[in-house]
Amino acid sequence: MSAIPVAPLFVPGNRPERFAKAAASGADAVIIDLEDAVAPEEKAAARRAAASASLGGIPVFVRVNAAGTPWHAEDVAAMAGAPVAGVILPKADDPAALASLRREGRAVVALIESARGIALAREMARAADRLAVGSYDLAADLGCAHTREALLLARLELVMASRLAGIAAPLDGVTAAIGDEALTEGDARHAAELGFGGKLLIHPKQVAPALRGFAPSAEEVDWARKVLAAGGDGAVAVGGMMIDAPVRIRAERIVARAGG
Repeated sequence: MSAIPVAPLFVPGNRPERFAKAAASGADAVIIDLEDAVAPEEKAAARRAAASASLGGIPVFVRVNAAGTPWHAEDVAAMAGAPVAGVILPKADDPAALASLRREGRAVVALIESARGIALAREMARAADRLAVGSYDLAADLGCAHTREALLLARLELVMASRLAGIAAPLDGVTAAIGDEALTEGDARHAAELGFGGKLLIHPKQVAPALRGFAPSAEEVDWARKVLAAGGDGAVAVGGMMIDAPVRIRAERIVARAGG
């Protein structure tokens, strides 16, 4: 993928007047949604709006309708010549469908929303450019609570699958409480601690707290710079902690996340 967004923001495809606002929100990508946010009678108009969207250089992804729906083929065909960075496939649970989309020349994000999708996550990661989790749909399919504890193993499987496939760290699901900035930031920080690389957002108010959640704290950055300043190839002590190669790698990643 040419761009690896941390805080991509959904905008309904049937509300093209909101596209520019989404692009100006501070999000590092915009996802034009043709699926859940759009009623059947409005899908054709939303598809046309998505195919012609140009948002001043910010990456645009399009969530098409799921494979097997009446709108999927037309969505994919419309995006073939559109100025979009990639396609997000919801209800993804078939590696072959992802591979077919990838042959269209667009980046493909597999949105995992079912037990089957989790079970096939490692195959899906090899067929896609990035994974994402639709945590509410997944919880519904599993019959479990939508809590961090209940979905922990599913989230970790997506992180593991992405790492094994050598693709970007996955995107976490949305926080439904759009007015709760503390919850959005906390959810983002939890996802970052698990190894996620970003989070799907549904409201401009969530952009800033999500970015804060994925950014290392001042204390982490200070520690990481001290580790790297200590230098050396072997084990050395920094602040009472033994530092070796794996710790230096973590420090390098923290400094990189902080922008150097």
